[in-house]
Amino acid sequence: MIGDSTQTKTPATKATKLYIVIACLALVGLADSIYLTVQHVTGQSVRCTIVSGCSEVLSSPYASISGIPLALIGAIAYFTVFSLATLAAFSYPLVGKLLLIVTGLMFIMTLWLIYLQAFVIGQFCQFCLLSAAVTILLTILVVIASRRFFGKGDSS
Repeated sequence: MIGDSTQTKTPATKATKLYIVIACLALVGLADSIYLTVQHVTGQSVRCTIVSGCSEVLSSPYASISGIPLALIGAIAYFTVFSLATLAAFSYPLVGKLLLIVTGLMFIMTLWLIYLQAFVIGQFCQFCLLSAAVTILLTILVVIASRRFFGKGDSS
């Protein structure tokens, strides 16, 4: 019906669009993490073009947990965010709440890793900073989407 297309968008519709953006942004983080994981597993050094501390950061003792590359854990986290955001776009409310928890944990880990780079290692990795920026953006968008979806203005 032609008249239906002029209706204002509901909060759920706006949240759906945000979840799609979140899923796409998670793919950026996933690509970054996969690249770093492959470099770590194959033993290749990562070349920085913007900052000069990639080798120091990625070869530090903080680059892996019990022998598992931190980048692999990041890839799993980004894939989880992508999957949950895709499901949340189809209005699964519980999934949206899970997404909020996962991105919250990623945000806390990101703050810790930025602290390590700045104050413990004393070097920065551009790929790690990209991941941090993606995680911070994801967290902001997930909070906005969850407020719109679960907000008092939405009765569904």
